[in-house]
Amino acid sequence: MRTYTNPVFDYARPAELDGDVPRRPVAIAGGGLVGLTMALDLARRGVPAILFDEDDTVSYGSRSVCQARRTLEIWDRLGVAQPMMEKGVTWNEGHVFYGEERIYTFNLQDHPAARFPAFINLQQYYCEEFMVRRAAAEPLIDLRWRHRVTALEQDGGGVRLTVETPDGTFVQPCDWLIAADGVRSTVRQLMGLDFEGQVFADHFLIADIVMERDWPAIRRFYFDPPWGPEDSALMHKQADNVWRLDFQLGPDIDRDEELKDENVIPRVRRMIGPDTPFEIEWTSIYTFQCRSLERYRHGRVLFVGDAAHQVSPFGARGGNGGVQDADNLGWKLALVIGGAAGPALLDSYDAERRAAAAENILNSTRATDFITPKSPASKVYRDAVLQLAGAFPFARTLVNSGRLSLPKRLLDSPLNGPAELDGAIRPGDPVPALPVRCAARPEATHLIDLLGGGFVLLAFGEAPALDGMPAPVEVLRAPGDVADADGALAAAFGAQNGGHVLVRPDQHVLASWRRATAADVRAVLEPVLDPEAKAA
Repeated sequence: MRTYTNPVFDYARPAELDGDVPRRPVAIAGGGLVGLTMALDLARRGVPAILFDEDDTVSYGSRSVCQARRTLEIWDRLGVAQPMMEKGVTWNEGHVFYGEERIYTFNLQDHPAARFPAFINLQQYYCEEFMVRRAAAEPLIDLRWRHRVTALEQDGGGVRLTVETPDGTFVQPCDWLIAADGVRSTVRQLMGLDFEGQVFADHFLIADIVMERDWPAIRRFYFDPPWGPEDSALMHKQADNVWRLDFQLGPDIDRDEELKDENVIPRVRRMIGPDTPFEIEWTSIYTFQCRSLERYRHGRVLFVGDAAHQVSPFGARGGNGGVQDADNLGWKLALVIGGAAGPALLDSYDAERRAAAAENILNSTRATDFITPKSPASKVYRDAVLQLAGAFPFARTLVNSGRLSLPKRLLDSPLNGPAELDGAIRPGDPVPALPVRCAARPEATHLIDLLGGGFVLLAFGEAPALDGMPAPVEVLRAPGDVADADGALAAAFGAQNGGHVLVRPDQHVLASWRRATAADVRAVLEPVLDPEAKAA
């Protein structure tokens, strides 16, 4: 590639080949976006992990480029969001075209004072490189490059991995294995597991090109573009003047032929104009796949990211969904390993993230059906919607160019407690990224800066601070500890007249009360924290 040179990470002959192999609390298979997020999250919670990756570099090609606000909030907590923000291209706005007409625009930034934009565009290789640099400086993370898991066996107490390296093979025992090894997951194959779902016939070409244009950084989606012959196309600006172009190719293609420069270049020229200089950076062809494992927890093995589920790229739900998997699993596994919770807590990871994957798959399937109609009738419907959308706002809600990634509302979580406050934010929702001030932590600018370590009880107005709280719960009063000058925070939870809101370590609401007691809080935490649990 012209604008990026893949780093090569150092491989070292493993000491395990020469002596004892210490048992590890957590082993992670896969050092991509999700595996690295997982390792950083566990380290922040005091849990050491060994990460095996069969390669010695980051991903090749831009791949997952749209990093959503919720992902940036998670990465900020892990200390890697700042370089991504500095390098990435910020965008909040999208434009939808039909033929030669721009039929409408939309803005995804629903909180003008939010800490992060709706999205940044940043190539996956940059995100991974920033996280590798951060992980390499973390003493609780042991990064192992050119280490390939080739076999595994598990019992009720842990997992034994056979790990192959250039210098030989060793057996690594661990208490828990996290499979973050992607779409072609070796762990999934070794366990004889397969996806359930749908693979669509249509193919799309990705062409990353380098060009210098002062076009604004917006999402551009084209239905029946006038330059043709594609039925749809997409354009995003990335870092380094790299532009991502997606072209719909249809179901019956010769992949090798379509990837030849003599076929890619004319498509690009028709889209950007014949006189615009450009260079091809990277090309790839993908198909829509909307599939998932039936379960994400198999004893002591836990699946995250593309190893657990696949969604079509339109909507940016793949990488972002995988990062949210890691965010959901990290605090739960840390509690189990630390002995504060029993292994059954991990079943809530399975329930919550399978529900999130089902939502992503549903949205991706609907987008696929709209973008690539499968019958004359569905094509007539799609075209009628697009014709109406230019003049009638109601029709725009029916246009589906990919429902863009949003954090999952865990409204049906088995962990949720009472929902007594009537604000927009309910148990299961992520907390809003609203601005606050905190005298004890002047560096905190938004509510999310005060959350994400452990359980936090927000006490609004005249609500009592609740003496006798369980040890893991921190109490923050608003006003008091937290300044909520305009009342926006209280209003979001429906706590203008007081109330209590209990927040999970992953910044999702666990319960809300008009007036709570310490006993109420303990009752909600009972399914989460097990005083009889042993370290596992």
